[in-house]
This record gives sequence, C-alpha cells and structure tokens, in this order.
Amino acid sequence: MLFDLDDTLLNRDNAVEKMFLIILEKCYENVKNSERNRMLNKFKEYDNKGYGNNNKIKVLESLFDEFPPRYRLPRNDIQDFWNHHFPNCFSINQETINIINTIKMHVKVAIITNGSTQRQKAKIIHTNLNRYFDIIIISEEVGLSKPDKRIFELALNKLNVEQEDALFVGDDLEKDIGGCQNAKIKGIWFNPHLIKNDTAIKPNGEIDSLDKLLSYFT
Repeated sequence: MLFDLDDTLLNRDNAVEKMFLIILEKCYENVKNSERNRMLNKFKEYDNKGYGNNNKIKVLESLFDEFPPRYRLPRNDIQDFWNHHFPNCFSINQETINIINTIKMHVKVAIITNGSTQRQKAKIIHTNLNRYFDIIIISEEVGLSKPDKRIFELALNKLNVEQEDALFVGDDLEKDIGGCQNAKIKGIWFNPHLIKNDTAIKPNGEIDSLDKLLSYFT
C-alpha cells in the first residue's frame, strides 16, 4: 500500500495554521482577531496548498505587502525561515500510526510525495514516519514527480511488488489517483472533506477516514 504524504498521512492545513502563528509572533504585534482571521485566509490563499512549489518567498512577500508587518523578514531570509520552521509545524495523529502498523502486518507500505527533499525529509523525521515505512520516495530526490507514472513504477520496483498487487492512497485526484492509474495501480481517493469529484478521473475506491483502509484486509 502506497501513500501520499501531505493531506493524506499528515494534515498540511493544520501545519499552515501553525506556521502562520509563528509568522504572526515574529513579524506582527497586537493584531485584532477579526484581522487575524482575514490574514490567515489570505496566507492560505497565497500558499495555495503549494506542496510542489518550493519557493515560499512569494507567499510571505504577498502577505507583507497586503498586511504591512512591524518587522518585515528580509527577502533573502524568507526561504530559510520557512524551511526551518514549517516541518516542525507538522504532527502525526496516533490513530494514523496505529492504522499504518495494522496495515504493515499484511503488506509492505511506502510513501510517494512531491516536494523538496529537505522539507519533506524534515517533516517525515519530525513526525517519526520514517520508522514505519519500507520505502519513502521524494520527487526532488528522484527527479520525477506525481502524476508521472514512472515515480509509481519506481516505488513498485523498489518494493518488488506487481502493479495488480498494489493500492495507492492519496487526496489529489489528478496527481495521486490519475497518476497511479496511469501506472496501472488502483487508486483510493482520500476525501475527508467530501469534495465533489468534477473530474474525468474515477477512483477505484473512496474513503473519508484512513481507518476505512482496514476493510481492504478483512
């Protein structure tokens, strides 16, 4: 069973909110609650769930331009600031660990994630996910990214598993489900927010919580 990382195993939205609080503390003072909520929404909009986009200078510069801070991080420091703090904003749900451990009793488990090697590795190590998975593939490290079918094929080769014996679990219909299906792997769409599927991509299964994966082994 192959897993996506951000917004599947890890809640990226929660991490973005924690990152925003760090920026608020560092750069702003006495922000009213109503203004804070508006800033957070704008921050999320600028970040735009940009897992694959490693350059976060634009995200913070846009925020600073719209909401002038007391202290403005120098442009040259923004990326390092983000890389240093953001991985520490992630936490792993104990229930998720329990589910992975149960699945591991039946099959090999792997992570395939898009993003920068440095940041994705830092997240994985910070949350101890590296302890639980047989292999972890990061797009920047291997020079391939989802939805390219070759990144899925690489994972299967490393695991020594055939396509028909694998399942991929992810939240992104195009990158995760479309990508794995191109590699002839069945795709399980993780859809906790019950978003309507308006695409031509048809997942092989849909779950709104990771514990539903356990039914595939019973």
